[in-house]
Amino acid sequence: MKVSIFDVAKKSGLSVVTVSRVINGAGSVREKNRQKVLEAIKELDYRPNAAARSLASGKTGIIGLIVTTLQDSFFDAVVKELNEVLALHGYFLAISISTGIGSDENHYLIQEDRVDGLILLSPMQEDNYIVELKRRGIPYVLIDNQQPENDSYSITIDNVKGGYAAARHLLELGHTSIAHLCGQEMFRSTRERRAGFLKALEEQGLAPFEVVHGDFEIAQGYNTAKRWLAEGKLPTAVFTGDDNIALGVINALMEAGVRIPEEVSIVGYDDHYIASQLRPHLTTLRQPADKIGMAAADMLLKRIGGTMKRGANVRIDPELIVRESTSSK
Repeated sequence: MKVSIFDVAKKSGLSVVTVSRVINGAGSVREKNRQKVLEAIKELDYRPNAAARSLASGKTGIIGLIVTTLQDSFFDAVVKELNEVLALHGYFLAISISTGIGSDENHYLIQEDRVDGLILLSPMQEDNYIVELKRRGIPYVLIDNQQPENDSYSITIDNVKGGYAAARHLLELGHTSIAHLCGQEMFRSTRERRAGFLKALEEQGLAPFEVVHGDFEIAQGYNTAKRWLAEGKLPTAVFTGDDNIALGVINALMEAGVRIPEEVSIVGYDDHYIASQLRPHLTTLRQPADKIGMAAADMLLKRIGGTMKRGANVRIDPELIVRESTSSK
């Protein structure tokens, strides 16, 4: 038997009007009641009738998502959370993979009447998108955007705090010879993670063993560690810009018989699935994909519902996950 809005109201112990307001993203519902409704919707597997809602509201019932790649477990987790949260509100998620607005591949998502709102996940050339979205009057939210001046209507990670936490962890373990392997300079996360790392070292009057610029790729870590081995000089600890780089460092060092963490401690970033599967398990900074996805969906629904009049930035802290790849000097 098909679950109705009346079933959700009964399950949550709230009125049909309150349930309807939650489904439609109204901001006039108390957070405690909103959570009760969302839990009831999830338990009953209720799916609002998107077609009926579209006819009644003049909306499409579709949210667009533009992302640069899906070959990233962090992005995958954010997209999964977005899809689940938006589905609870009766929206379908339309995904497009792009390298930028320079090509026409994404224009179908940002045309009038195609989507009710748009989420940009780690966008490149974000200024072009924002100009076009504002021109067309499409509500939008940015996740992990590159330019601080676009932080209105955005969800960002405090990457400075993440880089600082990684370095502090290694310093507290007694390490003073610490290297940092960065990702691409075009990414704000690269610049911020490095800034946090350097700040922690400067506070102790230390300089990094080396700061190496490159890509968020396994090869970046592998090739750098191989060079250190060839030069006969290793740091006692390494902070990498993401878990892929960390994997490359680990591969090269273990091939050479270097023990981790006894001889070299390693900290990654992102807490990809692979981080908890490596041997040794990787100490890393977790980006809470569930909080990020929920915050972005909530902000966009408020914009669509007209209850969010002023821009705001939600900044979410990463979490240091200590595992087996770090130990005291």
